[in-house]
Amino acid sequence: MTFYRNLVWFGKGFKEYTKSGFLAAEKSFDPKALDVDVSSRSFMITGANSGIGKDAAMYLAKKGATLHMVCRNETRGEEARKEVSDATGNDKVKLHILDMSQPRKVWEFVEKFSSSGEPLSVLINNAGCMVNTREVDENGVEKNFATNTLGTYILTSGLIPLLLKQESPRVITVSSGGMLVMKLDVKDLQFEKMNPFDGTMAYAQNKRQQVIMTEKWAEKHHEIFFSSMHPGWADTPAVRSSMPGFYQKMKDRLRTSEQGADTIIWLAVSDVSKERSGSFYQDRKAVATHLPLAWSQASSNDKETLMSNLEEMAAKFK
Repeated sequence: MTFYRNLVWFGKGFKEYTKSGFLAAEKSFDPKALDVDVSSRSFMITGANSGIGKDAAMYLAKKGATLHMVCRNETRGEEARKEVSDATGNDKVKLHILDMSQPRKVWEFVEKFSSSGEPLSVLINNAGCMVNTREVDENGVEKNFATNTLGTYILTSGLIPLLLKQESPRVITVSSGGMLVMKLDVKDLQFEKMNPFDGTMAYAQNKRQQVIMTEKWAEKHHEIFFSSMHPGWADTPAVRSSMPGFYQKMKDRLRTSEQGADTIIWLAVSDVSKERSGSFYQDRKAVATHLPLAWSQASSNDKETLMSNLEEMAAKFK
């Protein structure tokens, strides 16, 4: 079944996730969808110093929004903040330093930001990692899971009370089409049983978890519009460093990072009143979260187990 999923997914990817896939989808985009005044809105983007996160930041800054760029590295983060601010003439671009792989630091950031008096309209969970060797921190938390799943869970859960104070609040989580090849595995969240360890598959499992987290949050918090999305196969620094073989084979077909950021921006600013909260998006459309006949559906119990496990783990670091 895994072979079948991979085969169908690669065929789908060549058709839809590449630059040509974006150009085909773009023909149906509403040209006025982004003509929205967001100058009174406040956006937070994690992983905002490069790739599609930076492109989304640049666009929102041009629109006059208040922008909170959350970055792991202070030097690179400040360079990106200055570049975005200078290029757009927007003096409401702010930098925050946070390593999403450190759950205690994420909680500290949530508490500090929530007590700062700063409003928050839209949270964009973009930061992620694909570590190709199994690494655990001093608390025994595996790094891919810590960054992509637990960090995203803590940041989002912690900021929900702040988001609820705003009109039309939104949470957008940058997932991946790679999650289509994975079924949720709640019995091995830390990849202790994965032998040999495969960073690509660990990443895909995390991205499946993000999609389920988004669905469950949407069920619980009706006042917030939650979405997850796939940016397609985009040419970003993360792809070049984490997947060099894939990049070399596909570099001529990859989307630009701006094209990869398009659906993030659309979800962040456009009228989503007719969209269903909790959906998974690709090229401005809600799409299926499972391949046909792939047997990748998770049970309701497994989804609840994921959320309860995350809640329990997160509480240990608060």
